[in-house]
Amino acid sequence: MSATTTTLFNINQLEQKLPRQKDTLQRLFIIDQLTEYYVFTNITRAKELLSEQLRLLNAQDHPDFRLNLHLNLATIENQLYNYHEAEAHFEEAIELLEERGAAKQLAEAYIDYAGTCMNLDQMEDASDYLEKATRLLKNFPDDRLLTRITCREGYMNLHYSNYSKAIELLLEADKKINILLSPLSLKDQYFLTLIHSGLGKIYERNDDYEKSVRSYLKVLDMCEAMGMRTRLSWHYLNVGNGYMALSDYENAECYFRKAIDTADDMSQQARAGAYANLGYCYLEKKQYNEALELFDLAERLYKEKSEQDYYNFSNIESWRGRLYAELEDRQRAMQHYEQALDYAEEIEDFKQLSNICKDLAMLHAELGDYKNAYEYQALHSRMEEQYLEQLEKRKQLELEIKYEAEKKKQEAELLRLQATKLQLKALRAQMNPHFMYNALNSIQNYITSNEITSAAKYLAKFAKLMRQSLDNSDMEIISLEKEIEFLEDYLYINEKLRFEGRLKYKIIIDDEIEEDILGVPTMIVQPYVENAIEHGLRTKRDGVVKVKFTLFDDDTILCVVEDNGIGREKARLLQLQDTKFQNHRSKGTNITEKRLQILHNSKDTEVFVKTIDLKNSRTGEPRGTRVEIKIPIVEIQIK
Repeated sequence: MSATTTTLFNINQLEQKLPRQKDTLQRLFIIDQLTEYYVFTNITRAKELLSEQLRLLNAQDHPDFRLNLHLNLATIENQLYNYHEAEAHFEEAIELLEERGAAKQLAEAYIDYAGTCMNLDQMEDASDYLEKATRLLKNFPDDRLLTRITCREGYMNLHYSNYSKAIELLLEADKKINILLSPLSLKDQYFLTLIHSGLGKIYERNDDYEKSVRSYLKVLDMCEAMGMRTRLSWHYLNVGNGYMALSDYENAECYFRKAIDTADDMSQQARAGAYANLGYCYLEKKQYNEALELFDLAERLYKEKSEQDYYNFSNIESWRGRLYAELEDRQRAMQHYEQALDYAEEIEDFKQLSNICKDLAMLHAELGDYKNAYEYQALHSRMEEQYLEQLEKRKQLELEIKYEAEKKKQEAELLRLQATKLQLKALRAQMNPHFMYNALNSIQNYITSNEITSAAKYLAKFAKLMRQSLDNSDMEIISLEKEIEFLEDYLYINEKLRFEGRLKYKIIIDDEIEEDILGVPTMIVQPYVENAIEHGLRTKRDGVVKVKFTLFDDDTILCVVEDNGIGREKARLLQLQDTKFQNHRSKGTNITEKRLQILHNSKDTEVFVKTIDLKNSRTGEPRGTRVEIKIPIVEIQIK
């Protein structure tokens, strides 16, 4: 039994179960499974099921099913060409996912939303969402989702007419999706149709119509095999256009009729295009009455959709002009050509203007009106020059866009590299020699005093801390839980070994923070804790360090490191007298502040670390230092 047959068997079973199922939760579960299939195969049925799901959720809410409701509605609206409605549902879904979803689930939503952004011509937004998805998948790789990103990036380059890069990415996605992802899900098949549609479009724009037809036919085979019928009109139209460009009017006519007759695709634009191009096929076959009827049908459909579709109106009027010229009704031909000229002028389509002027010149010459024939021929030459100039400007603009996109990509990569380099520098600057020397010296004292149990205990703690430090140097992101565990060990060793009980510490985590599922950059806080100890508490006998973590906003954790030390001014004076500590701060915290600036992707002067001097409200005497650090959150997968 094939995968498609198995899927249909399962769908039929679920359809039979649904009417008998009275439990709300079970009904929601069945509807969810059915809708996942129908959003690509039967939109009418999908919409019926989602209406019931919405009604059930309004009576008894379940966040997971509500999330899937928005994702499925977004997919449906996108399939129905209602891109703004799809955008609204994607935004609702992403908001829910950013609150409670897993990283891969959120990455998938970003990738899907990027497709809608492209349909809305919001290319910068599409690029941003693909970048977000890529960042999430860097820590939680998923071949299926990475392949979909490659497909979307192929379409980005297709949009910017960077055909060599687009074809490279789409062929890479095709290879990956077939080799790495077997067996393919229905959504994988959908992305395969996108890949081959994109390849067909590239071949078409490069005038390689035979390859274009082969790619579009491959898309049709996949859609018909898997029952994916929601974009069939466009697929049939694309194949028909390819055959028409090859002057194979018999095959072109066959596919244009299929585009018109399919009931599953609701695209009026595709049907209008099929009627117009079918009319052109009849014009080539000199079946003029049939051609005129089809042109009228196409024009009516175009006008129902938009009164400003001047590109298609101009084509239809131009074809009517040619038709009446062949019938030797030159006056009517002239009227249609002039109307086509007006439409083309509205959108400054210089290629169309050039062609129409040439036809009008020939028509006037046939009428013996050589003055107007000459003027239209001269206008044809000027329009052709303007078209070439327009083409050059467009190429220049496309190059600028490609340059900016590549520059943005390289800048992002450079920032990542800088962050990594700074991270390594910061880690090397941390764990200053005084801390390590004092800790090992204390352990040695336990050994020489024959306190073997204590020596073994503290040596194990110290070894664990060193191992954590080395392990973390190979990672960019760890869970907040592991970052806090590292701080706990670091402070414990300071308390027990270095200060021998003269230091107390406390780590406080706000109840809103789920430290096991929030990711943070490695070893961001340790330099500030070390700074508090070295400068604020080193000379005190009753030192206290408090480290508190709270949520600053959805994307940021606020960490506050507070000590009851001697204050920055007195510490500065001691530093001047003690050369060992003069350069201590410049190594750890300065590097960390630069690293934070990069990790926040900030190009402005926003401050991510704030240092506050604490003073006695009556006497003004220093009573410690408070450092507030804004740490960017990277969401990690829920355990």
